Amino acid sequence: MARYLSLMIVLLSLHPLFAQEKEEGLFEVGKVNELRLSFKQENWGHILDSLKQRGDEQRLVGDASFEGKVYEGVGVRYKGNSSFFAVSKAGSSKLPFNIDFNHTHKDQKLPGGVDKIKLSNVFRDPSFIREVLSYEIARRYMPASRANFVQLFVNGQYLGLYNSTESVEDEFLERYFKDDEGILFKCDPTWGYKEPADCIQGDKASLQYLGPDSTCYHGLYEVKSDSGWRKLIELTRILNQEPQKLDSIFNIDQALWMLAFNIVLVNLDSYTGRFCHNYYLYRDMEGVFHPIVWDMNLSFGGFRYDGSKGSPLTNEEMQTLSPFIHYKEKNEKRPLITNLLGESLYRKMYVAHIRTILNDYFVDSTYLKRAEEIQNMIAPFVESDSNRLYEFDAFRKNLYESAKADKASIIGIAELMEPRARYLMEHPLVGKEPPLVRDVKHIDYGDIIAVNATLEGAEGAWLFYRYGKLGPWRKLQMFDDSGHDDQMAEDGIWGATIKKDKTKDKPIQYFVVAENQYTAALSPERASFEVYSTADDSSDARKGYK
Repeated sequence: MARYLSLMIVLLSLHPLFAQEKEEGLFEVGKVNELRLSFKQENWGHILDSLKQRGDEQRLVGDASFEGKVYEGVGVRYKGNSSFFAVSKAGSSKLPFNIDFNHTHKDQKLPGGVDKIKLSNVFRDPSFIREVLSYEIARRYMPASRANFVQLFVNGQYLGLYNSTESVEDEFLERYFKDDEGILFKCDPTWGYKEPADCIQGDKASLQYLGPDSTCYHGLYEVKSDSGWRKLIELTRILNQEPQKLDSIFNIDQALWMLAFNIVLVNLDSYTGRFCHNYYLYRDMEGVFHPIVWDMNLSFGGFRYDGSKGSPLTNEEMQTLSPFIHYKEKNEKRPLITNLLGESLYRKMYVAHIRTILNDYFVDSTYLKRAEEIQNMIAPFVESDSNRLYEFDAFRKNLYESAKADKASIIGIAELMEPRARYLMEHPLVGKEPPLVRDVKHIDYGDIIAVNATLEGAEGAWLFYRYGKLGPWRKLQMFDDSGHDDQMAEDGIWGATIKKDKTKDKPIQYFVVAENQYTAALSPERASFEVYSTADDSSDARKGYK
């Protein structure tokens, strides 16, 4: 492990964490913006409340003002479940908003290309920072929304400081998947929905196969595109009945990152927890589904139910939550966990992702330094927010220790993560020494691409590749001797060859996975979000989604 940590120090010096993202407009890093909404109706609050109470997603049309520019005809509605109904019942005016800037004018966008945003009232998060900090961490490993803070005014009335989160729609999909014409599902059940009597009973948006009838899925998933039920049903069937075929239609590595992220940060208001929700599925134009994290105001232990026991987890149980929850129990209600981790290679990759997140952010408390930086930036705005849901003292306190949010005790972020990081790094699998991957290179031989890598401590290796920036990831076994087809074998050098697809005039993207008995190592370490590409002049240059 010492050798691996030394390598991590070098890598971290080359890739500084929380580097200032080059954003403009609403999501400019290090800035709290001001957003103003105006409606002709003086009773706008009553109208929005009535629409929300009856489940009507119709929007109230008004104007918005941002950085001195007026955006006409924006569509506004309230959003959320507990963050709306519990706060509304308590009589607070600080309710969460969903704002569509191109509701009337289809090409209308904020600076930075944003056309839809969600404003969260920081429900059950006295620290104010769980959502923004979680998204910053997630964006290092997978497609995830941009998030920041805004001061919100409506008809001249100051409602307070809100979390502002990019919607998983048009611009988001274009940025990460090069199109927005695929199939999009929001995986968030309609609470209280009863499946038809002749349907197999599923467990929320768990991706269980419930048969071929789409009506059995309607209350568990929300289709955001014009069609897609047949493709979703096929995904669930393959996941549950033919998981060996899953890699042809599903981005497995992205799912492993999502699951690793959820377990490290104890983000249980997610697929992993009791309610099995708060994620999206997007099927790109190459026919591959991608899971996308969503709604993280209860990350870092803000939600205490893991779905395996009826009672809430104690602080100690969250600090020591097993990275193999659901998998150990062979829980059929969480097939994305049980079936992926049931495959040895994917289980080792999952462990590698956990280790990467820990080393990047939690071993040396990098997350805490960033959390303090965010809190220092927003502290004056939180203090002046007379509509904030919790006392100002709880704002600072909850970063380090438990604080009250109404009647609930919300564990401190550092109180959770300092012992959790120690627990995970000492886990029998996470703490194992991984193989070492160096000098990954490719050579173009005309009809084939030969890839090799220098490996130490590996018992096996795999080359994952795809044609272009989308499409399914395929894998080839790599070999360490000249008796196979790697063409470049030497002692310590493993290789494999990729046949070019002449029908697809696209660069090949690839990454390497080396495994031993217990765990794995990836190169690039944040693959498949970062990859090697044959388009690069330098064969070891890395390319990300952006």
